[in-house]
Amino acid sequence: MKQTGCAARWCRRLTVGLTAVLMSGLPLVQAQGLSWDDGLRGDAPDRYTVVKGDTLWDISGRFLQHPWQWPEVWQVNPQIENPHLIYPGDIVYLYDCNGRPCLGLERGQGMVRLSPKVRTSSHREAIEPIPLDAVRHFLRDHRVIEDPEALDELAYVIAGDDGRLVSGRGDRLYARGHVEGGGRVGLYRVGEQYVDSATGESLGLELESVGEARRLRQEDDIVVMEVTAARQEVRDDDIALPLEDRRLVTEFLPRAPDREIDGRILAVPGGVRFIGPLQVVALDRGRRDGLETGHVLMVEQQGELVDDPRTGEPLRLPGEDAGLVMVFRPYEKMSYGLVMEAKRMLSVGDRIHSPERRLDTALR
Repeated sequence: MKQTGCAARWCRRLTVGLTAVLMSGLPLVQAQGLSWDDGLRGDAPDRYTVVKGDTLWDISGRFLQHPWQWPEVWQVNPQIENPHLIYPGDIVYLYDCNGRPCLGLERGQGMVRLSPKVRTSSHREAIEPIPLDAVRHFLRDHRVIEDPEALDELAYVIAGDDGRLVSGRGDRLYARGHVEGGGRVGLYRVGEQYVDSATGESLGLELESVGEARRLRQEDDIVVMEVTAARQEVRDDDIALPLEDRRLVTEFLPRAPDREIDGRILAVPGGVRFIGPLQVVALDRGRRDGLETGHVLMVEQQGELVDDPRTGEPLRLPGEDAGLVMVFRPYEKMSYGLVMEAKRMLSVGDRIHSPERRLDTALR
């Protein structure tokens, strides 16, 4: 039986999702008001105890048909300290909030029992909104320059110490060009150039990290560096750039884009063509199209190509919505996203679009 009678002061409190908004500087969103019939899973539990390894997306998916809509139904006891943090042992429960479903939180004292001792959970043990390890790893190893023509102006490795053709950690390197900044330098190899399949416009050039170096000094147009980390052997002609800010926004607010998005999956870094959950994908839409960190897009699988049995002409069958992708790193013309759900195997070229139209229909 569902819990009823939401306390008025609870319904006036900020949701966990809005807490994340305030902390991250993201704009507030209007709740669409999920209903008991359309917003919830048919097998939604009344209560769920959080366990280690859960993510907020996973927990929301136990209750909601569309897990990314959790900011619209989350209500927090105002007595709970740090309500945007959820720990193993906390209880998420479902109840009625002025005729709409709400999710509440009972703090499990933030304790993990380890016989014969009791250990207090630390900040690091709070559950993550989404599986962040894949995103962190990707951001460490990839970046995009938005103007491929600028590649010729970037500093590049011309030699290793003692005539080495390849270099590793601890070796000295020489690069030609000017490297801004006071010390840490990223070493990159040119990867895939992303191009809009419809217009031919260049959307960006991917750089794959091969290591890091410490800038020692600049003499005329020669930069002297020492390799501090190497994921691959550093070679002549690799690019040297000041390290970009790789801090990851962890307070994701899953939400639909504010405007209609219609694009395609450009590529899967690493050359994989078929795509499953928790894989990173490159999208052919970016900030100029209205995409921001946390935006959720539906992926429409391309319809099968068949031959008309009478005319013999090739026909493309209508596509089917087959997954969800969340944007975690938008650039001006393109973005990187993490596949959160895949009901079927996705592939390069599949369409991405805003989910609002279907959900608005379901919620009316």
